[in-house]
Amino acid sequence: MVGRTVAGMTNNPPVTVLGLGAMGRALARTLLAAGHPTTVWNRTPGKDDELVAAGAVRAATVADAVAAHRIVLACLLTNDTVDEVLTGVPLDGRILVNLTNGTPAQARALATAYGPDRYLDGGIMAVPPTIGGPHAFVLYSGSAPAYDEARPALETFGEARYLGADPGLAALHDIALLSGMYGMVGGVLHALALVRAAGVSATGFAPLLTRWLTAMAGGVGRYAAQLDAGEYGRDVVSNLGMQAAAWDNLTDTARAEGVDPRLLAPLGDLMRRRAADHPDEDLTGIVELLKETA
Repeated sequence: MVGRTVAGMTNNPPVTVLGLGAMGRALARTLLAAGHPTTVWNRTPGKDDELVAAGAVRAATVADAVAAHRIVLACLLTNDTVDEVLTGVPLDGRILVNLTNGTPAQARALATAYGPDRYLDGGIMAVPPTIGGPHAFVLYSGSAPAYDEARPALETFGEARYLGADPGLAALHDIALLSGMYGMVGGVLHALALVRAAGVSATGFAPLLTRWLTAMAGGVGRYAAQLDAGEYGRDVVSNLGMQAAAWDNLTDTARAEGVDPRLLAPLGDLMRRRAADHPDEDLTGIVELLKETA
C-alpha cells in the first residue's frame, strides 16, 4: 500500500532508474504505481515517454539522474555497461542497486569500485510483464544497511529476498536458477521437437509434458539432500546403471525421427561414465564429473 503523509503527499522513498529496456521500464512503472517519485534516464531517447506521462521525471544526463535521488537503480545490458555509464559520475551519498545480470565476480568488483557499504547487487527472477505481481521475486546481496533503507522500494517489484553481505551471492543464485531453467527448457524443446517430428501435435502433447515435469520437480529436494551429504546412493529411486543403459533409446529414437539429440547427448555421456564405477548411485553422482581441476 502506498504510504501517505498527513498532507496527502507520498512518503515512499524516491528512486532513480537507469536503463529503460523492457525490464527497466517495468521497474519504473511499478515504482510509479506504488507511489514512489521516480526519475528515469536512458542512453537512447524515446523510451521514457510513457513513463513521463505517468509521472516520472526525465533526466537529461546520467549525472542529473544520479543526483536526483539517494536510491539509484541500474538495469542495463551488461555490467560493463554499468561501469561505462557510471564512470566519472559522483555517487557519494547514493545507494547503488544494480539489477543488471552478471557474474558473482563482477558484482564483487563493482561493490569494491563503488563502495561496499552502499552497493546492492540483485537478480530479477521474473520477466517484465510479471514485475510487481505475485510470482515475481528478486534476490539481493551486499550492504545490509543499504538493503534495509531501499527495501520499501524494492518490495514493489515482488518478493525481496536478502541473501547476505557478500555482493556476489545474488548473482550466484541468479545464474544457478537460470541454469536450471535453461536445462529444463532444453529438454522441453527436444521433447516438443520429437513429437512434432512424428506428426503429433505439440500443443496437444504440452499438458502431458507439464504434468510430468511438475511431478519430476518434486525430486529436487532429494537431489539436494544427497549432494549436501555427499551420499549419492541414499534414497535411490532409479539407479544410474539402469538409467544409463536405457539412455540410447532416447537418442536413437530422436535420430530415427529426424531430430538431432545434441541437447541430450552430453548428459548421456556423463551418465555412462559415472555408471561404469557407480551403477547403484542416483543420477546426482554425475556432479563429481563436473568438478573442474586447475
